[in-house]
Amino acid sequence: MGVFNFDDETTSIVAPAILFKALVIDADTLTPKVLDDIKSVETVEGNGGAGTIKKYTFVEDGETKHVLHKVDLIDVANFAYNYSIVGGAGLPDTVEKISFEAKLSAGPNGGSVGKLSVKYFTKGDDAPSEEQLKKDKAKGDGLFKALEGYCIAHPDYN
Repeated sequence: MGVFNFDDETTSIVAPAILFKALVIDADTLTPKVLDDIKSVETVEGNGGAGTIKKYTFVEDGETKHVLHKVDLIDVANFAYNYSIVGGAGLPDTVEKISFEAKLSAGPNGGSVGKLSVKYFTKGDDAPSEEQLKKDKAKGDGLFKALEGYCIAHPDYN
């Protein structure tokens, strides 16, 4: 098994507490509202905390697929959220799981700085393709921007 790490950082004009609420606390209900491709988010197992497994159903290339997210950590006080994609048709065949460690902190002018560390655990020693990485990054960026946009469009959301 290979492990391949990738880090990313982004900024937002939305305060960390509000952005965290949209990205983590209310994500199950907001995500299908702000992204047309996401059809539903449902809890398969658990109570929402660490160990919870969620099923994200989405449409890609005209086909309905799903991925299973396992919540590893929710730290509301420190705006940290860790989860892994552990199964489903949306997980590439060569990958055992993809783990994400996300943390928001205070940014300039009352906004946020988001740091994301991604680890691909592959079934062999082959690294994920550049095409796969770009596709996955675009999905993550799209989700972030959509939920950030929701916060900006709804100034009373907090």
